[in-house]
Amino acid sequence: MKGNGIYRKYIKRLLDIILSLIAIICLSLVFLIVAFLVRIKLGSPVLFKQKRPGMNEKIFLMYKFRTMTDARGENGEFLPDHIRLTKFGKFLRSTSLDELPELFNILKGDMSLVGPRPLLVQYLPLYNQHQKRRHEVRPGLSGLAQVNGRNAISWEDKFNLDVEYVENISFSIDAKIIFSTIKKVFIREGINSETAATVDTFKGSKMED
Repeated sequence: MKGNGIYRKYIKRLLDIILSLIAIICLSLVFLIVAFLVRIKLGSPVLFKQKRPGMNEKIFLMYKFRTMTDARGENGEFLPDHIRLTKFGKFLRSTSLDELPELFNILKGDMSLVGPRPLLVQYLPLYNQHQKRRHEVRPGLSGLAQVNGRNAISWEDKFNLDVEYVENISFSIDAKIIFSTIKKVFIREGINSETAATVDTFKGSKMED
């Protein structure tokens, strides 16, 4: 346990800095190509920016490549996701290329390579006490929930896996999640839920605290 505590407090963040910097440098050409294609196919801005809660529920601005158009209805409201999400956007999501800009969030310290995924700010009041524990650590580019179903499992299962990760952080677990994530990205598994073009909205849990 002592070794895991040292990893959690010191080594994990150091590895985040080193590995995210290496990834940004090695993938710089990919960044440029994706950014160019997004600009041509989906328009400007190239990046999608959104406030998300991080460790201790501190709000930060998360970066992603945009995957949807700005198509609006007659009254100026955005059209449903399944209409705005183009074939190219689906490709970016299925390959996780849309999440590459989050490497800069990791370098800044907003996120970690591994941890519970950062969700919407409006979900904060909906969590029970057990689920709130997911914010005891930095949110991750990937996490235990993402390698065990991603968007294809229920919210309750996701949160249980998030808390399980918080309670058992170690180098070996992080390494397994990273390698499993790479594998799942290649086979494009669990990208969407069964009932939505992207992911179902969390409306609160039926579980008691």
